[in-house]
Amino acid sequence: MATQRISNESAYVLHRYDWSESSLILEVFTRHYGRVALVARGAKKPSSSFRPILLPLQPLHLAFGGDAEIRTLKSAEWQGGHVMPTGDALLSGYYLNELLMRLLARDDPHPVLFDAYSATVQLLASQSIDTLQLALRAFELRLLRDIGLLPLLDAETATLAPLEPQTRYVLVAEAGLRPAHDDDRASLSGEQWQALQQALADNALFSDTVRACIPGLNELKTQLRALLHYHCGVKVLKTRQMMMDLHAL
Repeated sequence: MATQRISNESAYVLHRYDWSESSLILEVFTRHYGRVALVARGAKKPSSSFRPILLPLQPLHLAFGGDAEIRTLKSAEWQGGHVMPTGDALLSGYYLNELLMRLLARDDPHPVLFDAYSATVQLLASQSIDTLQLALRAFELRLLRDIGLLPLLDAETATLAPLEPQTRYVLVAEAGLRPAHDDDRASLSGEQWQALQQALADNALFSDTVRACIPGLNELKTQLRALLHYHCGVKVLKTRQMMMDLHAL
């Protein structure tokens, strides 16, 4: 892969760094090659064709090549389809990008996760607050499952005993899924966890995962946030702190 030229690859820009007075280093999420680092030579020049295209949360077709760890961007085209999210939706998109930057290794393909990311970005562009929260929870579940950090959600992790539909269970980083205690801040019923497991099956659509998040949305948010912070090794993600600071103003 490293020595061949890749053409017409679906991708999104996750992050960009200044590399020189005129060039950028890009971290991009591609459908078939995972997270890839690219150098966009001359992208900061006013005359560069890259300048209006290499934006986050926009669907792109890229061509790149090279045999180094950081490959060279050859061309970029905007695919169209939706406008840039704004407000809270824009910050939520940056939050998705931070998760991928922290949790995905480079050159590790995740095509199903890429499709889930693309669907989430389209939902963010719809600007619906309710849809936004559902889309974020569904993507967090898909991300954790795809990189192997989510236990089975239809059985207790320690015993592998099937969940009782009406019993409350909580998802914790150190122990997986276990029966809820009186002092647990958030929990879901066994029936709700089982529905989420079904919505994460290989043949399930992203829209199935979104619908499965509707019951107990707030409780699910609390548990997934703690799990993601644990695996990212932080108390608060940068984008979440930015959201809190802006809302405080």
